[in-house]
Amino acid sequence: DDIHRLSELDALREAAQTARVALAGLDDDSPPDASAANSLGHAKSVLEATDDSALRALAEQLAGALAVATDVSTELGDYLAELPSDASTLETKLARQAELRTLTRKYAADINGVLQWANESRERLAQLDVSEEALAELERRVDELEAKVVSAATELSKARTKAAKGLAKAVTAELGGLAMADAAFTVSVATIPARADDSAPLTLPSGATVHAGHDGVDAVEFGFAAHRGTDVLPLSKSASGGELSRVMLALEVVLAASAEGTTMVFDEVDAGVGGRAAVQIGRRLARLARTHQVIVVTHLPQVAAYADVHLVVDSGGRNKSSGVRRLDNDDRVAELARMLAGLGESDSGRAHARELLDAAQSDRAE
Repeated sequence: DDIHRLSELDALREAAQTARVALAGLDDDSPPDASAANSLGHAKSVLEATDDSALRALAEQLAGALAVATDVSTELGDYLAELPSDASTLETKLARQAELRTLTRKYAADINGVLQWANESRERLAQLDVSEEALAELERRVDELEAKVVSAATELSKARTKAAKGLAKAVTAELGGLAMADAAFTVSVATIPARADDSAPLTLPSGATVHAGHDGVDAVEFGFAAHRGTDVLPLSKSASGGELSRVMLALEVVLAASAEGTTMVFDEVDAGVGGRAAVQIGRRLARLARTHQVIVVTHLPQVAAYADVHLVVDSGGRNKSSGVRRLDNDDRVAELARMLAGLGESDSGRAHARELLDAAQSDRAE
């Protein structure tokens, strides 16, 4: 209510002053007999001067009205006296209101909860030991814990740097079997410099001041170059969709043992390849499928032949809707023949598809 009153300060002052002038005539610009109080007093005197009992009774009622008008005029004067002279009080109250809202968002659902939290905090503060001995012990403990964090962060950085070399070498080798023999995959590990807003930056034995997070003090970045002689750039900026899928496949093959039971989706992993490279992709996907759920979108029969389940997407024609259906053994052979050379209805196409499917399934079983 106070804030609303202060926000309407000028309008409220004008309304109260206008009403007070109308009742009591306390305005220098108004005639002295123009007020409601003067009019009521004059009417009362006129009626009292008569000998008629009815008019004198009305005069008594006017006396009551005059008393009410006088009281209201007095209260309006008090109201005007209590109004602040400027809007500074409003600004103070609005700031206070904002502070209270911040407290209720941070510490409790309402003001009573905030007050309870404040009381509990005072009690906890009173129980704190702030003696020089206690502060010295806390500082010693902080130094001890900081030393442990520095040691753990340093060891983690060393382990990451060592693992990065092996991972980069293994993934690059895998890419060679995925028709990317000239590609290079790198893993860089670098400490994160302390930020200006770091409340507790960490100083390493090297003297570097770094930012420490829950996962250490390092930033790890994958780099990629698709061809020999090109610059290695961050993977997200240098690999196409198909290249990114093959890098992911190579990573998953290398790291398969550490991520068992996950679901992997590969789209365009076979883009721009065929022949023996496509067989290698299918073989690696099948290997991953032993410990993972692997979903592959492919147009290559060499890859599709390695699948446990073969689904085909049928276009809907005029109604522009599509459907997905699972292929049984004969339909799968026909689909592989179509994928091979569009020979789904020929004996030679089906024979080739059957040979491809049998070879892939035999390879899976080994």
